[in-house]
Amino acid sequence: MTKRVERNKKSKRWLKVTLAVIVVVILSIAGYVYSIYHNAQQTVEQKVHEEVETIDTTVTKKKIKDQEPLNVLLLGVDERSSDSGRSDALMVLSLDPDNDAMQLVSIPRDTRTEIVGRGTDDKINHAYAFGGVDMSINTVENFLDIELDYYVRMNMEGLSNLVDALGGITVNNKLDWNDTGYYKKGYHYAQGDIQLDGPQTMGYVRMRYQDPNGDFGRTERQRQVIKAVVDKGASFNSVGKINNLIDVLGNNVVTNMEFKDMTDLFTNYRNTRQHFTSYMMQGSGTKISGIYYLMVTDEEVNKVHNMLIKSES
Repeated sequence: MTKRVERNKKSKRWLKVTLAVIVVVILSIAGYVYSIYHNAQQTVEQKVHEEVETIDTTVTKKKIKDQEPLNVLLLGVDERSSDSGRSDALMVLSLDPDNDAMQLVSIPRDTRTEIVGRGTDDKINHAYAFGGVDMSINTVENFLDIELDYYVRMNMEGLSNLVDALGGITVNNKLDWNDTGYYKKGYHYAQGDIQLDGPQTMGYVRMRYQDPNGDFGRTERQRQVIKAVVDKGASFNSVGKINNLIDVLGNNVVTNMEFKDMTDLFTNYRNTRQHFTSYMMQGSGTKISGIYYLMVTDEEVNKVHNMLIKSES
């Protein structure tokens, strides 16, 4: 009888120890998750978030609350110490939660249009060099006759670090070619599905001279990479690398989204990537005073305008 009591006491002690270990583990995990959340919040508030005069985010917040469609201006900026930089990639991302749809429209950087605030017609990517994000927003809104709800500006050089932080991406390459450029000299881009690390991604989105479609082909590859990054980010499950990813974004991305906006978008708009489509505006090239421009017709502008506001009507 005494031995049985002793065994029962030992069992209870082991049960208590086991429960204590489980509680410690749970608290440790909770503490780590909170530290990641806190780090993300601090990074966004201190490094990433930057308001602009041209977008009233109080209107945008109401749209998010009501889960209305949103338009986001994506600026891939090539910033160097010698100048103020230009928008090397210019796209509008539309999010339609009612139809779980996401649409990415590229605006070729040589597109000739009015630069709002400057009063001249020029290449649309020059708007950033002349007046930063505000002038880019005003120019795109005027060009397409749409309302932008957010902007996201990313240093193109930071794209390499972002892809590496995600552990690489997969794209479907339509051309077979070798990179002789700066980023991955000698790398072979085979036709079909290929895995890309950061430097390889930079070579992939920069190349245009070996592409028979020139800048049109390059912008298509840029859209491919954005989709691949979105898909990889949405399925990203390596908790140990999340802080590294947050640091990369903090050093290379600026947006008028607040941290709560981001979490609300993730909660209410994440299914929009289920139906992803992309499009690049079409036009014809010409030279004016010896400078190359892409001339986009009013019909093409109206077509894209209708694509972006279709879900709002």
